[in-house]
Amino acid sequence: MDAAELRQRTQVTLRDRVHRVRTGWLLAAQSAIAAGGAWYVAHDLLGHRQPYFAPIAAVVTLAISMGQRMRRAFEIVAGNAVGILLGELLVLYIGRGVWQLALVVFLAMSLAVFLGGSAALVSQSASSGILVATLLPTSSDYFLSRFVDAVVGGAVALVVMGLLLPLNPLTVVRRAVTPLLDSLSRGLHESADALEHCDADAAQAALVDMRAAEGQLRTFGESLTAGRELSTIAPVHWRKRAALTEYVDAADHLARALRNSRVLVRRITSVLRDGERVPPPLVDAVHQLADAVDLLRRDLAAAREPEDSRDASVRAVRAAREAHAAGLDFSGQVIYAQVRSTATDLLRATGLPREGAERLVRRAHSTIRAPAGGSPGPRPSREDGAVS
Repeated sequence: MDAAELRQRTQVTLRDRVHRVRTGWLLAAQSAIAAGGAWYVAHDLLGHRQPYFAPIAAVVTLAISMGQRMRRAFEIVAGNAVGILLGELLVLYIGRGVWQLALVVFLAMSLAVFLGGSAALVSQSASSGILVATLLPTSSDYFLSRFVDAVVGGAVALVVMGLLLPLNPLTVVRRAVTPLLDSLSRGLHESADALEHCDADAAQAALVDMRAAEGQLRTFGESLTAGRELSTIAPVHWRKRAALTEYVDAADHLARALRNSRVLVRRITSVLRDGERVPPPLVDAVHQLADAVDLLRRDLAAAREPEDSRDASVRAVRAAREAHAAGLDFSGQVIYAQVRSTATDLLRATGLPREGAERLVRRAHSTIRAPAGGSPGPRPSREDGAVS
């Protein structure tokens, strides 16, 4: 590895780390405020001498994943409270020891399961009970105060999470959907280039990358759950529900577009390996689908009507129809059908009802821009309106 390559890798790593800090600063700020607030309430207002469980419970409550965050936060609070309460009561009356510890864990986990808790509640209750039963000294003047501290810490964290410093639901969702749309657009552009240059290996590589986007799709779904939750509990973000609804309505259709696109790219690989005909409009159709994805991302982020994305989807269907008229073999026919299906999915993702999307596709299918076998008109540049 030469010095230039090492310097480039170091810069990329530093850039990535700075980006992670920028995206995580709000969680750090939430945790800092919640920890300080929990200590203040427990120590200054309630008079507890060493309320270390209060800031710990606050930070643990916030340090959980975004999906269904509020429900999980309540479970963490409940788990802490159950474990600490059982630990304090049992240690006070039966003392410490091996069998006492085992009993604390058994009862804490059993009670958590009885309450219908998830794995987070069950594990949190057991670990909190262990901590009380093994490490912390028993003091009559501090009886049940640790239980109160756990409740205080969790409650302060919930207030910070929902009222004082709530995450922006649109930021959460956009941060999750951008990599998904990037992967879909990039995969379609790369497969179209592979089709144009008869490079089956490049098409296969694009397909592998698009399969990896399934994880990004799951992350997007989790972000929608978190976004709906945040827009419900945080009054400052109530006005963002309408913009968030656009992403919610688009989610299922984007999932279908991704999966239909993978079928399309897989057939591009078959076309190239089998030596089938590749009319130029077929390449144009796949590029237009990618442009539609780019434009949809831009319009969703700007909260405006995605007319440009719809136009690109329609152009994709028209180009596919021209390719069909020019003559396609078996796998080419599948690509033609998948272009129509994917275009319909993208039109639905722009907010069109099913009837409206299908009507646009039928109209585009019946309209040919150039004579059969002729060269298609110039495709708009990818940079025209696309997000880089």
